[in-house]
Amino acid sequence: MARIITCNTNGIRSAQRKGFFDWLAHQDADVVCIQETKAQAHQLSDPVFTPQGYHCYYNDAERKGYSGTALYSRARPNKVLTSLGWDPADSEGRYIQADYQGLSVISLYMPSGSSSDEALQKKFRFMEAFMEHLRALRRKRREFIICADWNICHQNIDLKNWRSNQKNSGFLPEERAWLDVLYDEVGYIDSFRLVNEEPEQYTWWSNRGQAWAKNVGWRLDYQVITPKLAQRVVDASIYKDERFSDHAPQIMDYDLEILGA
Repeated sequence: MARIITCNTNGIRSAQRKGFFDWLAHQDADVVCIQETKAQAHQLSDPVFTPQGYHCYYNDAERKGYSGTALYSRARPNKVLTSLGWDPADSEGRYIQADYQGLSVISLYMPSGSSSDEALQKKFRFMEAFMEHLRALRRKRREFIICADWNICHQNIDLKNWRSNQKNSGFLPEERAWLDVLYDEVGYIDSFRLVNEEPEQYTWWSNRGQAWAKNVGWRLDYQVITPKLAQRVVDASIYKDERFSDHAPQIMDYDLEILGA
């Protein structure tokens, strides 16, 4: 059995102060994917940021206090990739890929397009380039688990106020159509929905208007898998007993063994 956790920490130092690493120590996770670390390597010298028993990898953005991803792995990966060869993926530290025997796990932070039209256009460019990468991965002779803050909801069930958000980034027709292509044409699978089809399963809540207290949320964080892993999905959950960020950790259990170097 392998447990994989993905979480946007909205600042890994902030999440640490809120107890994220204390919680993580009791999760028995095999791989942990983190997005939006908002820190440079020299700011993470405290041993808490390299949890005992894990091989830890960070990909920082060039801009301080912005973006960034991390991946912790119990097994030592055969290879770790942090570059896609194009920006803003590379300059903003939005991607880490750990390769194991026959399996790769990816931590991805998709840009948000909500702050301005310029930000939305940047997101669309990223989506276009990343779709080509996703297609290329499907041609490889290995399986993939992509853990991400995708910053997109797919269906009405994935956010509370879907009617009023159809013109907002995160639920635009173009974004939802991109996921249609990802699932229906390219063949990836939303692993969470294989075992949990319940409504109101959210991973992000706005800081406005008591969204958390009223559970007015969005399901933006999930693990996308290649088809052969579908039968390996055992359980899916979202941890909400504590708040480490404006996002909640999303936890998946798989019937597989992660074998590294």
